[in-house]
Amino acid sequence: MFMRMTVVDSIKTTLPKTESAKEFMGFMGEHSQIADKSLAGTLISTLTTIKFDGSRTMHEHVIEMKNIAARLKSLGMAVNENFLVKFILNSLPTEYGPFQMSYNTMKDKWNVHELHSMLVQEETRLKNQGNHSIHYVSHQGNQGARKKFVKKHDKGKKPLKINEASLPIQKKASKGNNCHFCGKSGHF
Repeated sequence: MFMRMTVVDSIKTTLPKTESAKEFMGFMGEHSQIADKSLAGTLISTLTTIKFDGSRTMHEHVIEMKNIAARLKSLGMAVNENFLVKFILNSLPTEYGPFQMSYNTMKDKWNVHELHSMLVQEETRLKNQGNHSIHYVSHQGNQGARKKFVKKHDKGKKPLKINEASLPIQKKASKGNNCHFCGKSGHF
């Protein structure tokens, strides 16, 4: 049969041999509906979990989410435009927090096209502003740092104890107003 010859070899083995084209098309229609259900589930989970990570542009991110919604609509599962706007806003990172807050405080709602253009503008504003992130690392004294950075070959060894008698001497030297160049007191 000619139609069976046009099907990919990996799928041919799962298809039953039919005598007429009508039977063949009916069988293919049934199997495509089952595949559509699983595809719809995959698309829904992708739409709800996708996050903007900055590896692409905002334009590409919004277009991808709009394409997923269009594919769901073609499968008979239309996504409301307000839901799509919320999904897009929820997919944004924390840098877009002020943008989300300003959207939530406004009384009027944007459609997807307005949101798309606003997000592209916000992306260029953030890039021009220079998004600076500061990672603050702290530790509590030498004990905490020593415990965190123990070498693998030193696991069984105890940390060195500090001689208590030497501490006041070190404190005295650090308290004095000594010159940093010559070491004498009275001037810097």
